[in-house]
Order: sequence, then C-alpha cells, then structure tokens
Amino acid sequence: MIFKKQAEEDFDIQAAEFPEMETLINRCANIYRGAPEWLDDKNNIKTINFAKSVCSETARLATLAIGIQIDGSARATWLQEQIDKVYFQIRHWVEYGCAYGTVFIKPNGESLDVFTPADVMIVDYDNQEIKGIIFKDSYTVGRKYYTRLEYHRFVETTIDGVTIYPYYISNRAYVSKSPQSIGDKIDLKQTKWSELMADTPPILKANGEKLDDILPEAFAVCREASKRVLRMRPYDVQLIGGMALHYGKISEMATDEGKTLVATLPAYLNGLTGKGVHVVTVNDYLAQRDAEWMSRLYGWLGLTTGVNLASMDHGQKQAAYAADITYGTNNEFGFDYLRDNMVYDVADRVQRGLVYAIVDEVDSILIDEARTPLIISGQSENNTELYYKMNAVPKMLTLQIGEETRDGKGKIEVPGDYTKDEKTNQVYLTDAGYEKAEKILTSMGLLPEGASLYDATNIILVHHLYAALRANVLFHRDQHYVVQDGQVIIVDEFTGRLMEGRRWSDGLHQAVEAKEGVKIQNENQTLASITFQNYFRMYEKLSGMTGTADTEAYEFQEIYGLETVVIPPNKPNQRQDRQDQVYKTANEKYLAMLNDIKDCYERGQPVLVGTTSIENSELLSGILTKAGLPHNVLNAKQHAREAEIVAQAGRPKMITIATNMAGRGTDIVLGGNVEKQIEFIEADESISEEQKKAQIDKLRNEWQSLHDFVLAQGGLHIIGTERHESRRVDNQLRGRAARQGDPGSSRFYLSLDDPLLRIFAGDKMRSIMERLKMPEGEPIESGIVTRSIESAQRKVEGRNFDMRKQLLEYDDVANDQRKVIYQQRNELLEMKDPTELITSLRHGAFTDLFRMYVPEESVEEQWDIEGLEKELQTQWKLDIPLASMLEESKTLTDEDLLEHILKTVDDFYQTKIDLVGKEAFSEYERSVVLQSMDTYWREHLAALDHLRQGIHLRGYAQKNPKQEYKREAFQLFSQMLDMIRNDVTRVLVLVRIRTREEVEMAAAQQAESQITDMNYHRPEPEDELVSGKEESTIDETGMTDIGQQPVVNAVPKVGRNEPCPCGSGKKYKHCHGRLD
Repeated sequence: MIFKKQAEEDFDIQAAEFPEMETLINRCANIYRGAPEWLDDKNNIKTINFAKSVCSETARLATLAIGIQIDGSARATWLQEQIDKVYFQIRHWVEYGCAYGTVFIKPNGESLDVFTPADVMIVDYDNQEIKGIIFKDSYTVGRKYYTRLEYHRFVETTIDGVTIYPYYISNRAYVSKSPQSIGDKIDLKQTKWSELMADTPPILKANGEKLDDILPEAFAVCREASKRVLRMRPYDVQLIGGMALHYGKISEMATDEGKTLVATLPAYLNGLTGKGVHVVTVNDYLAQRDAEWMSRLYGWLGLTTGVNLASMDHGQKQAAYAADITYGTNNEFGFDYLRDNMVYDVADRVQRGLVYAIVDEVDSILIDEARTPLIISGQSENNTELYYKMNAVPKMLTLQIGEETRDGKGKIEVPGDYTKDEKTNQVYLTDAGYEKAEKILTSMGLLPEGASLYDATNIILVHHLYAALRANVLFHRDQHYVVQDGQVIIVDEFTGRLMEGRRWSDGLHQAVEAKEGVKIQNENQTLASITFQNYFRMYEKLSGMTGTADTEAYEFQEIYGLETVVIPPNKPNQRQDRQDQVYKTANEKYLAMLNDIKDCYERGQPVLVGTTSIENSELLSGILTKAGLPHNVLNAKQHAREAEIVAQAGRPKMITIATNMAGRGTDIVLGGNVEKQIEFIEADESISEEQKKAQIDKLRNEWQSLHDFVLAQGGLHIIGTERHESRRVDNQLRGRAARQGDPGSSRFYLSLDDPLLRIFAGDKMRSIMERLKMPEGEPIESGIVTRSIESAQRKVEGRNFDMRKQLLEYDDVANDQRKVIYQQRNELLEMKDPTELITSLRHGAFTDLFRMYVPEESVEEQWDIEGLEKELQTQWKLDIPLASMLEESKTLTDEDLLEHILKTVDDFYQTKIDLVGKEAFSEYERSVVLQSMDTYWREHLAALDHLRQGIHLRGYAQKNPKQEYKREAFQLFSQMLDMIRNDVTRVLVLVRIRTREEVEMAAAQQAESQITDMNYHRPEPEDELVSGKEESTIDETGMTDIGQQPVVNAVPKVGRNEPCPCGSGKKYKHCHGRLD
C-alpha cells in the first residue's frame, strides 16, 4: 500500500498491523492483474490471465439470475434503492470479491462506491469491530494522477459522564505525475474535490479519463465482448469507421462491411457517460432487429438497451429513452421531440437531452428526407364533398403535348387543357383549359354563372381543381401509393416501403382519396412541425454511416458540418461494372434485359434486378412471367416477406426484382442466408422438432456447395432498369454484389424513353441513332455515354442541393423561432415559481396599455386620462381615479401614474393569490400561459405558411424575397409574443376566484385537454375561443368563461367552419367563435 506511510503522517495515526494479510492482498492483486510473482520477465514468459478469466466467469454465473432483497428498516429501504441503481455493477463486485476475498461497499451521497482490499487501510480494529478505516479513491486526468484519502472513524467522547461515539470523516487529496507515488498534497479549502471530478462520467470517475482517453480500451473491450457474445469480431478497418463515428463524422463503408456492428463501438463508448445514445434507423424493422440483436452485447458490457417504436405507450417510451442505448426511427425520434414540447408537465416528457446520435443510412435520412416535415396536426376544415365533386373534372380535360417557348423552338403539337412538367412534378392549366374548367364547374353548380376562377372568392375552387389534376395525372396507384383497408398509404419512392401515418399536404392526399373512392380524412391544421434537417442539427454530436455518402460529401459538410471519411473495405472489391447499354425504345431495352436474365438463369447465377419504381417492378414481373422465369418481387406489397426474399436472393437460379433502395440494411449472402432460413424453419409450428433438426442439418451441409457453385458462376449479377437521378442510388444497387471479396457484376440497361435521358439528352441521342440508322435492338455502349449520363446526374444533384440550401435559409427562420418558444416553454415547465414571469408579463401589458393613452416624453395636454380610466374600468374592471389624483397633485409625472397603476394591479392580483394560496394559483398560472403559448404558436405556424407561399412575388418589386421573409416573420413573431402576454394577463386579471378547489380543477382540466389533443396522426382540435361575459369566472364545475378569451370546453367541440351551435345559421368563426 503505497499510501500507508503518507496516511499515517497526514492523519497522525498508527495503522493496525496485518503483515500476512497485506502480503496476501498484494499477491492476489498481482495475480488478478496478470503479473504473478512467478512470472519470469527475463525469459519473456506471457500470462494467459487465467485467474482473471476464472473470476470473471464465476461472477457471471453467480449473478446470472441473482435477486437482492433488503428489508426490515428505513436504512434497509434506502440500501435497497441504492442496490437497485447499481444492479448492473454487482457482477463486477463479485468478480473483485473472487479475486481479493472480499470487497468494501461505502455509501457516497446518493450512490454506493466499492473498494478492493488493496484500496482500504484498517486503522483501528477492536473486538472484531472496525472503528477506523481509510478509503483510497484515485483517478487520472491527462498525465496527472489524483488520489483522495477518506478517513472514517468513531471517536470515544465523554460528556457529563456519558460516553458517546461521534462519527468523523476527514479528507486529504494529492496529485502526482506517476501512479507509483502519491504525490503532493492539494489544499481542499482552496479546491473542492467535486470540482476536480466535474464533467467526468460516473463510470469513468474511478480513473478520471475523458472519453477520448479511453477510446482504445473501450473499443478493445467492445470488440472482445462482441467476439464472445455474438460470435462476430469487427474487422480491423471497421475500427477506423468506429473512430470516425465517435469524432462526429460520416463513415462511408461498403455494403456487408458490418455497419451495425461498427456502431456498437462508439455507442458503447459514449454510452458510458450515462447521457444516452440514439441509434437512428430508416424503419421499425431494422430498429427492432438491431436492438434485440445488440442488446445481448450491451447487456454483457453493463449497459441497457431500449427500442423506440410508434406502437409503444408513454411508459414504454420513457423506459426506452432512459436506457443507455436507444434504437429507433428518424420519424419517431422527431415526433417524440415535438410531443415533448407540447406537454403540460415535465414528468410527461419521454426524451432526455439530444446528446449523441448515430444515423444509419445517413444519406437517405439527411439528404433524401432532409426537408421532410414531421407534422403533428389537428383537423380543420371539412370540404370532403368538394373533393369528390372536383375529381370528375380532370377526366373531362385533355393533356397538351408540346409548348411554345420564347425562342420559337418549342411548338404545340397537340392542343389541350393542361401541360405536365415532369421536372417539377406539376401540372398547369392552359388558357383554354381555364375556360373549359369554368364551363364544367358552372354546369356542376360549383361556380356562379358569369363568374371567373380568377375571382378572389373562388380561390378555394382553384386549390381543389389543381389538387384533383395532380392526383389524377401525376400520382398513380401501386407506384406512388397503395390502397389498404380503405386508406391511401404513401409508398417511399426509394425503398418501396409503406409510409403509414404520412400524408401529402396542400389537399393532395384528400384528392387522391377522392380519386380512389375511399373515405376522405379532413384537412389538417399544423400544431407542431419540424424537418429532419433541423431536428438532427440540434444534437450536441452527430455522426452517420452509409455505403454511399461520398457523392454528397460537400452537402454534408456545408449544411451539417459533417466530414465524410471513406473507410477502406476489408477485402478488395472484385465487382465488374460493365458499360451502360442505351437502346432506342423501352421494348428493346426490356428484351435485352430478358435475354441477360435468361442467360444467368440457365447458368444458375443469381440475379438482382433494380428498378426505380414499383410500377416498373410490376411491368418487368409480367415480362418474366410470360417468359416462364420464376422470380420474387420485393416491394410494398411484399413488405411482410422482405427479410425472407432477401435471404433467398443469393441462391442459384434466383431472380429477385426490387426497387433500387429496397432491402436496405439487409445482406444478400451467396448461396443463401442459412441463418435466416433456419429462423424460418424454427418459427414454423407445423414442423416437428425432429423434422426441424433434420432440415437444419441438411441446410448447413448444402450451403457450402451452393456458395461455391455461385462463386464459380460469377457471383451475384446486378441489372439496373434505368439510371436514377442520384448517383448514390445507383451505387447502392451496385453495392449489393461482390461483398467481402466475392465476385460479382453489374450493368444498367437504358432507353431514350427513360425520364433522365428524355429530360437531358433524349432528343440529341435519338437524332444520332436515327442518322446512324442503327438497327432495332442494337445498343449504344461506350464509356463516353456512361460519363455523359453521370454528368447529367451531377447536374441534377447540384440543382437539388441548391434547392435544399435555398429552402434551408427559409427553414432557419422558423427553426430559430421554434427554439425560442420551446426554450421559454420548457423554462416555464421547470420553473418552481412562475410569479416573476407572470409579474413581468402583467407589467409589460399594462405599461403598453398606459403608453397608448399617455405617450412617452409627452406633455400633460396630450394625455387621454379619461380614455385610460374608461379602458381600465370596462376592459379590466379596475376603478383607478387617475383624474382626481392629477387634480389633487399637480406634480405627478407620467412615471408616477404608471407606478400607481402597476401597484394597484399588483395588489388586486395578490388578493386572488391570498384567497386560494400561492401554490394552487401558481399551477393555474402555469397552465394558462402554456395554453396561450400553444394556441398562438399554432396560429403563427399557419401565418408563416401563408407568408411563405406568396413571398416570391416580392422579387417583382426588386426586393430580396429571403430578406423580406425574415423581416416579416420577425414582425409576426414579435406580434405573437405581445398577444401571448396580453392574453395571459387578461385571463389572470379578470378571472374571479371563489375557492381553492375551483382553481385546482380548472388548472387540471386545461392540462388534460391539452394532453388528449396530442394525437400525432389526426388529433381533434380544441376550439377555445368564444365570446361571452365581460368578466371571467370559475364556476362550480371548474370551467372558465372569459369574454373573447381562451376557454376550456365552454361550448360543444365544433370546427371553425362548421355551423355555430347557437342556431344562427352562420359559421362558428363568424358568430360565437369570432376572434375580434
């Protein structure tokens, strides 16, 4: 014990002598650390560390199903709580006990510390009782070694003839440059030990390192644990990827390099902080699979794992986020953030801080879906009947082919009523189309005789007409959406997966529902919204991994500040990427693809055919069916069989058709995925156990021969039906082949009818092929053509990036305002006493009111004291004789009058608080402020949407639309804050208090109404504004009734555009729901 001598000097003690025990402790410590006394360093004899392995395995077996129950007293209850907190560390305690013979457990505030005998010195030992003991606590920061000696002792004291034993604790601290010496003393009066320990994760405090300091050891531990628990060892190059993830970068790793396993390295390291790590996946299937798979590893390492799914209830979500590692989808993490900022009680939140996120398939989430808005909304207007009627109009209109251009090159080939712009995915009515549409709508009774669609009163008809046109012309069933159980479900254009719960905006989803004849859901009012781009930028540290990030490296750096690191593969890539073949027509292209697939099928080579849409998948499936070629189609219709289809895709003669991004996150193993097939057999209840065992043994024996056969045929062959506008997607498809050094090949078949070629180079290439008089079925195959196509893809990628960057500047305005309002809301929730805030709001409201009648730096003749008195009396029920005060004293200034008004209001307000008690009224104040903030924030979001739609028109006035948007958005935000302040002040000043119970009931009812509103699919809105009595009251039922102010359930729940329940025949918003 190197600290024994120092402790005896500093504490002026003589430690008890146990020479034999000390020798034994040192021997055990050396054996446990792998440095026994018999080890001969001269002969370079290495230890296999058998003693530590035995202790570790013994502890693991002993604590496998251990349960600790302590009861009998208040002290026992406290001890039980502490044991529960550190339950996952008990295995380590048992391991130390096996190594040293015993351990010492010491309470430390709200936790328990464990010490081995090597870190404990017994000072006073009498009659088998320890009366004095010193604990050594040490940790390291950089190259400094800190040590604290904590001396606990009973001191016999006699007072008035009575002997007592008070308990004393003394501390000494030291710092050294070597772990072999205790070093120099630290004055704990000048520097607190807690300050030295600040910002050190609990699990790291023993040694004091930062995360970067223990990265090699943590990665080594995690890799070894993975080998033991999962029977998988991360490749050496994967450690580089794990380091990049830890340092907040993007790791581009080729397919089948084990990205899921790589993520465990930084996840474990950062999970040691106890602050939580979020691992983000693209769908629930991958989140649940990875969480179940990796929880075994994390559990073995002493960390907890949670999975966050949309189907979970509130309690399950809280438990998932409380875990050290939480898996979930980008959608669910974002929605939980929004929901947490709509709660009325801090305890209702589910998320912890946004500290560190690892985003799987980062290009898909942060590029493709970057501006996808997550919206929590409530129903607003009900125009479902109009959608059904308008759906008949597009069928009466015809498509115009060709369009006149300013340079005179463009010509109208076939006149029509509307044009279709494939680049922007929009439709536009021609002048003739407007006239025809007006006649149709007039005949249907939707447009008055002689009226025009251009009239301001008919804007709603134009909105519905364009929505119907887009639904019928641009959006097609089984390509952009599917219909299941009477609902229109969007299909992800990249993966082909169903996006349940998502809805198109601007009435498009309702128009598609009308087109398909299913029930139309009401249009929604946005309650809360955020884009993935803004959500993920809020994390303190963000990293990501994918196989296709390098082509978007500039955008990642520019928008997210994320550097892309390309990780070398474990084995060299053997894939042969053949030249693209360009055909004149689509029929020629499909015929060439069919011949290629036939050739592979006859040789037994597996084929994966990648398409850009479900429609093309179905078309190709029909061609293969006619040719008699068996195949599987992986799309939204086969969502449930996705894992099974991917598992079989590498077997001989297998033909699999999938969208380019389908099956992302799953591996295709040459010869078939045996483990997946075994899982399916084990899950089949119709097979007996003996049959299962026989089939499993047969599968294992067959796999190697199948694997060797597929390798001999050239591995997996990839066929692309057309080029995607993004090179990433093409690379993703190619990456399915030639994994881990296996052979493989890829080829894209194109035609001049493909969207990319038709838009960028179709006419030019068609004219070349016609001039060359190329025979039918003869393709163009040249490196220059392939490079030209990639050049076109770069142009599209650059255009898309410019659009995203431009829109980001608009989004940043709303995002900055969202941060402010959410921060204020959270501060209010966490505030124990909102009195100071309420007083500030009240003084601000009455100061503004006062300055309306008594301007600053004005003379008395300009004051409207009579108007001010009348305003205070009629609107605020405050009788303040300001005129008589001025008559009595001619020396009063405007500041004196303002001070008197504020004091009167404060006294009047204080009487309400005194009546019901400060605590009860504070909760009511909090609920009123929260409800007002939520109400006006929703209206503000709608106002920003309307502002955004027309702001581009400012460019015609030679003004910068972005600057105008920022300026006007700031004005709207300032107005919103003023309205919240005035609204809260009016409610709280006018409310009439009767009993404490009424206030508590009103506060609880407001909170409950807010929580029930939180339905992230289609919530019911609370219409909270009515006109009623001039003074507010809290009646016996606890309901609030305020003139033109927020009210909870004061009237039946009705929509803003529904008939008023009073029976006047007017819309609710024009009658008892008026806002002015």
